[in-house]
Amino acid sequence: QEHYGGLNGLTITWIGDGNNVLHSIMTSAAKLGMHLRIATPKGFEPDFKITKITEQFSSEYGTKLLLTTDPLEAADGANVLVTDTWISMGQEEEKKERLKAFQGYQITMQTAKSAASNWTFLHCLPRKPEEVDDEVFYSPQSLVFQEAENRKWTI
Repeated sequence: QEHYGGLNGLTITWIGDGNNVLHSIMTSAAKLGMHLRIATPKGFEPDFKITKITEQFSSEYGTKLLLTTDPLEAADGANVLVTDTWISMGQEEEKKERLKAFQGYQITMQTAKSAASNWTFLHCLPRKPEEVDDEVFYSPQSLVFQEAENRKWTI
């Protein structure tokens, strides 16, 4: 909202794990008037109950929802590209399996080619290079440090 002046009509794209951060976005995006496009590898989709709630909210608020396994499809037309850790606390033993499953999900400038011309990038930190490359993370489109500062004030 701070960057775009409003959220209504924006498209937010999540590329990564179907985790708690995604669940929070899923339960709020439609209420804020945002279209949501989600790309997760097979077996790492968001919780089915949360998906059903999100479908209901999208219908109720007139927004679009896309669930896919293709990161480039999800990034198409996105204003905001978002990812998070692929290996959450308690999943360290799954690291090798997860890194293999998430190959092709790293957010890069190639990912952003089909995004909207005013695209931005968010990550709630800490960031691992396999999740987003340096070119995107340190680009003018990256709002991760403003995001971290805003989170600081909410804490």
